Amino acid sequence: MKALVLAGGTGARLRPFSHTMPKQLIPIANKPVLVHILEDIRAQGITEVGIVVGGYADDIGEKLGDGAALGVRITYLHQDAPRGLAHCVVIAREFLGDADFVMYLGDNMLPLGIAGVVDDFRAGGARAQLAVQRVTDPRAFGVAELDEGRRVNRVVEKPVHPVSDLALIGVYVFSPQVHEAVVAIAPSARGELEITDAVQWLIDRGHEVRASRYEGYWRDMGTVDDMLECNRELLRSLTTSVAGRIDAASLVVGAVEIGAGSSVTNSRITGPVSIGRGVVIKDSVVGPDTTIGDGCVLSGAGVSYSIVLEAASISDVEGLHGSVIGRAAQVASADGGGRRHRLMVGDHASVHMLMT
Repeated sequence: MKALVLAGGTGARLRPFSHTMPKQLIPIANKPVLVHILEDIRAQGITEVGIVVGGYADDIGEKLGDGAALGVRITYLHQDAPRGLAHCVVIAREFLGDADFVMYLGDNMLPLGIAGVVDDFRAGGARAQLAVQRVTDPRAFGVAELDEGRRVNRVVEKPVHPVSDLALIGVYVFSPQVHEAVVAIAPSARGELEITDAVQWLIDRGHEVRASRYEGYWRDMGTVDDMLECNRELLRSLTTSVAGRIDAASLVVGAVEIGAGSSVTNSRITGPVSIGRGVVIKDSVVGPDTTIGDGCVLSGAGVSYSIVLEAASISDVEGLHGSVIGRAAQVASADGGGRRHRLMVGDHASVHMLMT
């Protein structure tokens, strides 16, 4: 079995962060989303991975390399423009050959892993296995309609009047028959080859398609709020690990991870908190539910329920909550404290200030 990871999306809803980095490399619990996904794939015994990339191909290639550090072998497949999920299967034809394969959307987080979906496919003899989960409003998703035996009778993309609340959550396992489907279907009204149309093509021709209900936590990394919530969820399983230095004047409570070369001075850290390598935290209050990336500097800062990306600095600013601070960004008080603020805000940024 092989894997096909789709990482060509532009991440428009994650601007301004996606202006300078692919959303698939945004760190959740101090680890890029794609790394979480590749570790999940490797846990299923799959080592041959194709990654569909677009405009950020160089960034992804630089971060992941050939995959050896993660125990996989990566082949990069370039998609010139977003042309649909089924189009990704088309351009991956040579890489996939006649192997069964997992298709995994590269902005999805499933912390409990996909073992159940893969095992169901291996045991069930279906031509395709779809991961599904109950959602409150299925109109925003591809929706699967099942019979009593979890056989898929129909899939519908973003139905106006859904007859099922089982959403497709971005993990599929396919047999080679899907290659017939993706070349047989026509582009949808939005000009893309839809994977739901390919799945329906299989169903209409008598191929068995089954569903696996995923009961664990699932998040599509589409918005900043999604990032923060997923970061909180993954930090819940954090265990204390201290490779840095904590001075006697500091207090650390709960599960806290501190990377090598980091220092905590006269500060309070309330877990769960993940602190990367080479971080300096002084006279600050951090956490809970916070991730601090490598090389950050916090001085006189107060941060909770936030993600601070690598090499950022926060000085003399308290009360940061529900925030995402970009790479090498600088957040500082204009007068060393008090209620005056000086902002330099780029395109598509969002600033929310509560004055008390």
